[in-house]
Amino acid sequence: MKNLIAQIMKFGVVGVIAFVIDYGVMVFLTEVFGLNPVVSATISFIVSVIFNYIASMRYVFSHKEDMSRSREFVIFIVLSVIGLIINDVLMWAGTELVSIDYRIVKIFATAVVMVWNFITRKIFLDAGSTTQE
Repeated sequence: MKNLIAQIMKFGVVGVIAFVIDYGVMVFLTEVFGLNPVVSATISFIVSVIFNYIASMRYVFSHKEDMSRSREFVIFIVLSVIGLIINDVLMWAGTELVSIDYRIVKIFATAVVMVWNFITRKIFLDAGSTTQE
C-alpha cells in the first residue's frame, strides 16, 4: 500500500506539471489567437501528453520488461486518445451546452481524465500492476 501511495504522489506531481502546460497552452491559444476553446484544449492536451509520456514512464510507472518501448508508447497514445475524447466531450458539453467558462470546465475535465489516466496506465503499462502491493 505504501508503494501505491508513493506512486500516486509521483503521478500527482507529474500531473500538476502536465496540467500547467495543458492549461497554459489552452488559455494562450484561446486568448491570444482567438481559437475556439475546444480546439485550444485539444492542441494543449496533445502538447501535455508528450511531456506526460516522458515523465510518467520515467518517474511514475515501472517498465514491463516483456513489453517493447514502441508497444508501450502505442498503448500510452491509445489511452491518451481516449482521455482526449473524454476531455473534448466534457469541454464541448461544459462550454456549449451548459455555457460554463472554458477555464472552469478544463479544471473539471482534467480531474476526470486524471483518474482515467492513472487507472488505465496502472493496469496496462505498469510492471507493478501484476504484483501485490
